[in-house]
Amino acid sequence: MYKYLFYCTELYCLPVFRPIQKIIQARRGQAAWFFDRKKAGADHLNPAERLLESVSAVCQYNPDAVFSPVNLVPDFFPGVKVQVFHGLATDLTGKKGHYRIRGFYDLYCTRAEEETHIFKEMGRRHPHFEVVETGWPKVDPLFSEDENNHVRNTLNTSKPVVFYASTFSPSLTSSPFLVDTVKKLSQTGKYHWIVTLHPKTDEKVMAGYRALQGPHLTFYESSQDVIPLIRAGDVMLCDTSSIALEFMLTGKPVVTFRTKIPAPHVLNVTETSALESAIDKAITMPEDLMKEIRDFTDRIHPFRDGRSSERVLDATNQMIENGIRHLSPKPVNFWRKIRIRKKLKYYHVR
Repeated sequence: MYKYLFYCTELYCLPVFRPIQKIIQARRGQAAWFFDRKKAGADHLNPAERLLESVSAVCQYNPDAVFSPVNLVPDFFPGVKVQVFHGLATDLTGKKGHYRIRGFYDLYCTRAEEETHIFKEMGRRHPHFEVVETGWPKVDPLFSEDENNHVRNTLNTSKPVVFYASTFSPSLTSSPFLVDTVKKLSQTGKYHWIVTLHPKTDEKVMAGYRALQGPHLTFYESSQDVIPLIRAGDVMLCDTSSIALEFMLTGKPVVTFRTKIPAPHVLNVTETSALESAIDKAITMPEDLMKEIRDFTDRIHPFRDGRSSERVLDATNQMIENGIRHLSPKPVNFWRKIRIRKKLKYYHVR
């Protein structure tokens, strides 16, 4: 009967944590949510989900464990600190800083052997944390037979569905360059398009895609969970975003536009004029491409049983039970701790 806290910094935290919450509730534990700022997504909680609105409330709740998907977590929160990550990006995908140890966590829940190996190697040099390979909770619904493909049913189309999603980083995003192309391709009626953009996307760009809605294109606000959109798509159009990795876990092909990390498991194009033919090719699911996808996804996330949340919770409970006295003291991290306290307006010493 442990108590758990979800520490949230962005809207994308909700679909990462909700599969864990589901298991906690099934085991009759307690779960609560804390958002580090007003616009981080608290207004998207369901009435049945418990929100803690202050650091004092968190301390009073006194969680046994705190889950976080980002590099930092308040050190003054009670409980063991568990890193579960917010995306599948690793060194295999060119994600900078993925393996940067900040010295805030007691437990890292990794997704695949290569990632686990690197964290364990770092743990030998910095023995203040443990590493357990669990898989990633967010993708559990991708492999759940209980999940209905309600987005696809809502579209009510027999046409192939192209799912377009883009990151927001100015150096990586394709969204400002593809508005006209997506408009043109959607107007052909050859496919049905579903489009969503990162919540930090420039509002003018966001508005441009909203305006494309029509009989062959459905726009989804970025506040919505992308898992149902992934399940609905037959092919994905993307750039250098980790959402493409989530899509490939379902065994479906991805077309990328000017990705920073071209590889055999994606069909990358550099000119808008080549997008239609690339999408047409992807829809046929050529065997050589599909083999590359299978090999790649087995490396980044071999779990396909939809039980990663259970493994995360099991590893967390074991750490709660065993305690952390066997771990070395964490780095002082004075300035980072001060910044967190300043952000949350909490200056008490625990």
